[in-house]
Amino acid sequence: MTTTMLGLSCGAPGGSAEILLKEALRSAQAAGAQVQLVRLEELHLPSGPDPTDRDDAWWFWERLMDADGLIVSSPMFSRTVPGRLKVLADRLLGPNADAAIIATLLDLRSRGEEPAMAFRVDERVLKPRVAGFIAVGGSLVDRWHTLTLPAMHVLTFSMQTAVVDQFAVGGAGTPKSVVLNEPAVARAAQLGAHVASQLGRAFDDATYAGEPGLCPLCHLDVVVLRGTAVQCATCGATGELRADAGVSWTDLTTSVITLAEKREHYREILETAGRHAARRPEIEERATAYDDFDPTIRPDQR
Repeated sequence: MTTTMLGLSCGAPGGSAEILLKEALRSAQAAGAQVQLVRLEELHLPSGPDPTDRDDAWWFWERLMDADGLIVSSPMFSRTVPGRLKVLADRLLGPNADAAIIATLLDLRSRGEEPAMAFRVDERVLKPRVAGFIAVGGSLVDRWHTLTLPAMHVLTFSMQTAVVDQFAVGGAGTPKSVVLNEPAVARAAQLGAHVASQLGRAFDDATYAGEPGLCPLCHLDVVVLRGTAVQCATCGATGELRADAGVSWTDLTTSVITLAEKREHYREILETAGRHAARRPEIEERATAYDDFDPTIRPDQR
């Protein structure tokens, strides 16, 4: 059976991020996968009052639904991902691509019931997928890399896509200069092989092959500390700071990566909608207090 690896290049065409992506895809192709590369820069993604513009978001959705694996390679802008990548994620993902919500809605419909809230239901969301992330930037110090990989997880956690490898690399501050970093190029090839080797695996059967990281679920090191309470800033797993400065992870079900937390989130959405439905007239009445206050300025008002 042919498996498809979709690569999303989020930097300049031919630039360092794309070079590493191509190395990963070349490795995946050598392992037997059919590979495709999409350039984020070439997608039309209207996100404001531009209804007449071509919209490629759903074209990309179809490519994603067809894929068995996803590799995203992104430059690091101001410690995180380019805005266009966030636009793509905001347009396509979230509740409408949430595996727990989709599974629940499909179950409701199989019993002849309709959901209380109208979410898009695409059962292809439930197809097993694996992913890998590459982040590349110019700085040599880690503090300029901190938020990029965590931001990239927004692309995978909704659909319960298993991230099986990820890495960030610096020192590529001029166009295409990552080719001078032979270990980084080799690491990209390794990532491509890791992801390709697990195409078709369900989430629970996938094996993480990258650096372990502090969090046992997303395998990243960015945390929120509240006294001795620890929360993974990427996925929400919770734990306690130990006396030896390590972390004891006490509740992994709070991670947005888990189906348990996705189900809890869906329950919360429905309960909130129910409470607000009962108070809709009050909401509308209170909101009218803001109708006559309009200090808005617009570009077309010169």
